[in-house]
Amino acid sequence: MDRIIIWFKTQAANFSFPQIPKSIEIIDIVQILMIAYFVYHLILWVKNTRAYVLFKGITLIAAFVLIAKIFQMNVILQIFRGVSVAAITAVVIIFQPELRRVLEQLGDKSIFDFAFLGTSNAQSDKRFSDKTLNEMVRACYEMGEVKTGALIVIEQNISLTDYEKTGIPVDAILTGQLLINIFEKNTPLHDGAVIVRGDRVTSATCYLPLSESMALSKDLGTRHRAAVGISEVSDSFTVVVSEETGNVSYALNGEITTAVNPNELREQLHKIQKLSVAPESSRIQHWKERVKHEKKYDKKPDK
Repeated sequence: MDRIIIWFKTQAANFSFPQIPKSIEIIDIVQILMIAYFVYHLILWVKNTRAYVLFKGITLIAAFVLIAKIFQMNVILQIFRGVSVAAITAVVIIFQPELRRVLEQLGDKSIFDFAFLGTSNAQSDKRFSDKTLNEMVRACYEMGEVKTGALIVIEQNISLTDYEKTGIPVDAILTGQLLINIFEKNTPLHDGAVIVRGDRVTSATCYLPLSESMALSKDLGTRHRAAVGISEVSDSFTVVVSEETGNVSYALNGEITTAVNPNELREQLHKIQKLSVAPESSRIQHWKERVKHEKKYDKKPDK
């Protein structure tokens, strides 16, 4: 403890505030605004993609390195210096799709778009109504009774727009009958996932990532692995109806709960209904809509 106190005292003694210029010019204000703008968008990007998990990991490593520096753990510091360059390169490779998507979005926008973000493409409120909740529950268990397979992904804070693009646009008010018709066997839309945003079905026949977790039971089919897969890369809530058993399950945060009853499913839906984003100003909604996942999968959920 004494060493920590001494280290902080030394750092405080050596710290000096940067000199404040006697006069601030227009170019200084412009620079400050530009830096604030890009930092804000970086934070949004980190929050709304897989990079958020990475950011938490980096924070933990930074705290560990700080402790190593305070206690002069030179071997650990030397190892960290040796692997830091390789780690940065690995991060760029792993998150290449997200980085490419950000650059594409920058290229798609004009200067006017950056200065005045409009409201025409504002993202709608993602909270779904009690009526939508009840329609989903009813449809899932009606499909379960006749063993009709279904895969329903409910978007929360992290955008699923890129997964929507792998399917067929629907953009219809969610009703139980609509879900039953979509997943009816031998219909054009029955295979793949449905993505729900708020009270609307946005797309059907969507491709989802398959989980590679070894912890999953071998008895689980492709639909269940797809449900877990999408929950591993986003905060979505996914409902699965088994075509073999008719059981209803749900996946959240990389874990799946199987064979739930209607009351259990309704309770979980009520929980995410309360956690879903509240209405915000259209400007903030538009900014959040500009950050997306970027990863396409060439596998499609089977029956």
